[in-house]
Amino acid sequence: MSRTLIVTLAQLTERHRARLRAAAGARGFTVVFFDTEAEAAPALAEAEILFSQSGRLAGQAPRLRWQCTPSAGVNQFTDSSLFESGAAVLSNSSGAYGVTIAEHIVMVALELMRRQQDYAQVVARREWTRDLAVRSLRDSRITLLGTGDIGQETAIRLRAFSPARLVGVNRSGVNPRGLLDQVASRGQLPALLPQTDLLILSLPGTAETDGMLDAGRLSLLPDGAILVNVGRSNAVDQQALETELRAGRLSAALDVFAQEPLPPEHSLWSCPNLLLTPHVAGNMTLPYTLDRIVALFLEDFENYCAGRPLTRQVDLKRGY
Repeated sequence: MSRTLIVTLAQLTERHRARLRAAAGARGFTVVFFDTEAEAAPALAEAEILFSQSGRLAGQAPRLRWQCTPSAGVNQFTDSSLFESGAAVLSNSSGAYGVTIAEHIVMVALELMRRQQDYAQVVARREWTRDLAVRSLRDSRITLLGTGDIGQETAIRLRAFSPARLVGVNRSGVNPRGLLDQVASRGQLPALLPQTDLLILSLPGTAETDGMLDAGRLSLLPDGAILVNVGRSNAVDQQALETELRAGRLSAALDVFAQEPLPPEHSLWSCPNLLLTPHVAGNMTLPYTLDRIVALFLEDFENYCAGRPLTRQVDLKRGY
């Protein structure tokens, strides 16, 4: 009986497809590529492995033993009985997005600190204003909520700006690669927030992170603090944050939202002190990211074929 790997990742180049074909062939697999879920549906009966972001295809693949999603987040898979029963395992592509998201974080932080939105309006009016007060990452007190791949890549880049203090908040208490000045638990967050000039969130969307930054905790941030969220929207009370932004007390850069796409009539589109991006910090438009996604899949493909545990197997109870 043939062994089939089905791939639904339209962004792949022919170079990526050739790598996947070679690896699959060497292990006795046939790989079939589809650009959409609908195109893949008729072939799912034969699928042993799925390399797909879809949370719906697994239920149509009775022979499925492993699905790898090219995303880091797995919220779309949390209701899958196939994975919960253990009939198949799920892995993600955590470790592929740190570079692109870290660069996004530095970009938006500097845009807000250097008043780029205000200067864009000055230029649009063809004026020559040069005296807007700006701020620096140098000597800033920075808190990273989340110290995984994204947090670590961000810390590496922020170090170059000589911040006053770089603190990571995580569950483990571990200082990854010694990148941080301090590691704190989530229980210590209320004490950290008043001493934070730049708060960066790269958290997964889980029950544990839900509502972590409610109105009360947002109020603990000092006047002028900046919040950057590139993780999941559930960690921040979006309405409470908008209130703070409209009051002029905080600034924010948001790449994730409670409802996506953000409806055209939503009030956030016109919210002051907000740099809004349409969930682009971690997509697959950077070639390096796509290269990493394929490389990480092939690493776990070898683990799967050799009967070893997958490096990036997801614990659905934890949500990552």
